[in-house]
Amino acid sequence: MRAVGGKDERFTTCAVVGTDIAGWVTDSTRSDNVVEFLGDLVKLTPKHLDLHWIADNLSAHKPDKVAEFLEVNPRVHIHHTPTHASWLNQVELFFSILERRPLRRSEFDSVDDLADKVIAFINDYNRRAQPFRWTYDGKPLRVA
Repeated sequence: MRAVGGKDERFTTCAVVGTDIAGWVTDSTRSDNVVEFLGDLVKLTPKHLDLHWIADNLSAHKPDKVAEFLEVNPRVHIHHTPTHASWLNQVELFFSILERRPLRRSEFDSVDDLADKVIAFINDYNRRAQPFRWTYDGKPLRVA
């Protein structure tokens, strides 16, 4: 998710950790931020579990710094979704919820205000979170 306010930009990324959403807001998509985000996820993930991160094809997800992080953290695995297939990413479902609930028709005093409200929503969401339940039965969808 990208929020632009004047010259400020904020990028939001989220991860499903158990039934919780871990949210992170940063001012850029540099590989340093990706490595810091992955480090935070490693701290949140129980040591006996591998960490699988489904990422889109943003160039910041693929540089040498990320590869070096993966070498040092062998239980971390990055899976890149196919181009134009963001619907495969479970987090995209959460971004849809985020857009429909706190963001649509909202006003923010600043980009920092936006970031604070996104994180507050994530914290509130986690108090009531349930795993996503897929209901698609494999039959072609019909237009009503």
